[in-house]
Amino acid sequence: MTPGGGLDYPHAVKNEALASRIWEIDFLRGLSILLVIGYHLLYDLGNYVGLPAFLGFTTDLSTPAWTMAQNFFAGMFIVLSGTSSTLTRSNLRRGLRLLVISFAVTVVTSLIDASMTVWFGILQCLAVSMLLYGAAFKKAGAAACAAWGAAVLGLSVFMPLIQRALAVRFDWLMPLGLHGPSFSSFDYFPLIPWFGLFLLGAALGKTAYAAKRSLLPWRPPQNLVNMAGRYSLWIYLAHQPLIMGVLYVFGLVER
Repeated sequence: MTPGGGLDYPHAVKNEALASRIWEIDFLRGLSILLVIGYHLLYDLGNYVGLPAFLGFTTDLSTPAWTMAQNFFAGMFIVLSGTSSTLTRSNLRRGLRLLVISFAVTVVTSLIDASMTVWFGILQCLAVSMLLYGAAFKKAGAAACAAWGAAVLGLSVFMPLIQRALAVRFDWLMPLGLHGPSFSSFDYFPLIPWFGLFLLGAALGKTAYAAKRSLLPWRPPQNLVNMAGRYSLWIYLAHQPLIMGVLYVFGLVER
């Protein structure tokens, strides 16, 4: 019973919460995380199993086509994260939580294999972006977010020139995209240019989603893609260990 004497239906509360979500954002986020899983599966099969192709897709991810695909998947996810940042009041809390998780990823990957250490990967990029947005852009208008986003993207064009002009020999500026010649990271998403995309996503959220509701007049039934979008962080954290675990179980990777 509820305090007012009515019946309490937990499943109804859950359904109401799902109905209040903007389903197309969940769908696109879920699609991007599923594409990332496919990308990493191809990498693992090529790098650890030695397969040249899988289901008609090459496992050579160094090609220009796969590089563009990876940037597209990641870019879509970051834009959606920027849009979602306008739909919540807890950007600072979410950013700090994600920052702790991202540092744990760095520690774990360094312990497993130093050559595969993740320094300022996409999780750290998103965490810092959330914190910067919450601290400096939450109350800014859409035009300001768009202008700063475009400025960050524009600055990225000159980063190679800046890198050479400054002749950076240390890695303390790696979050900005400036690092020493020996720097390497298994997953690297510097704030320049990716924070620019985050801010463009925030500008989208402040305009198209100012009313905090779906732009479409219909809602599809619950599906795997939308569910993946709602739990994208945990899927991202779990998918690579799960893929490697399956490969170990089937003896496709040396124990």
